[in-house]
Amino acid sequence: MERSGPSDRPARRPGWRRGLARAALALLLAPPLLIGTFRFAPVPATPLMLIRSAQGHGWERDWVPLSSIAPALAESVVAAEDNLFCREPLGFDLGALREEAGAWWRGERPRGASTVTMQTAKNLMLWPGRDPLRKAIEAWLTPQVALLWPKRRVMEVYLNIVEFGPGLYGAEAAARAHFGKPAAALTPREAARLAAVLPSPLNWSASRPAPHVLRRAAVIERRVGQLGPLLDCLR
Repeated sequence: MERSGPSDRPARRPGWRRGLARAALALLLAPPLLIGTFRFAPVPATPLMLIRSAQGHGWERDWVPLSSIAPALAESVVAAEDNLFCREPLGFDLGALREEAGAWWRGERPRGASTVTMQTAKNLMLWPGRDPLRKAIEAWLTPQVALLWPKRRVMEVYLNIVEFGPGLYGAEAAARAHFGKPAAALTPREAARLAAVLPSPLNWSASRPAPHVLRRAAVIERRVGQLGPLLDCLR
């Protein structure tokens, strides 16, 4: 009987290649698994919460369902951050992205094209910042969130994890800290003020608003009344 020589044996992958393949598979599967889990389960923490806590900002939040948040707050967020939220099947505002790419090409400073779904994906899994790697991962995660979650769930998670002030996360904690009431009892004006501080929550206050915050809140409150059917997915 002939013995098989070394050349007849199946080649084995080097150990580092197997490890790299497993790591790549884990990176591909982990986000959909987490996103699928948080389709139903409350989000216990986010990277931003951990970072802010390490910076000494504290950590205050209470998870509540969307039904326990005044509808005016979700509407104000859409009016302030993403007018086409209900019309974005993959979570992107393609028109705003084209404008941002054009501004970058012309050497201008982009104004930003981040949608509520993009911000939810970022807040859920990523670190703060504008570096290209983070933006690329955010662009990869956003369609997964958009496809695996209904719009109301996207808004529910967003309103429970978004930063409203130093160490202050989510609508319930923000409503109690700024207005002394639960999120369900927010008035349209209070909701507009909370939405107004989202671009700079560490520097702007909903309960002690500077003039520019009041102006922004007034624009948001007025715009809510103009959006009409663009708010249908929240009802």
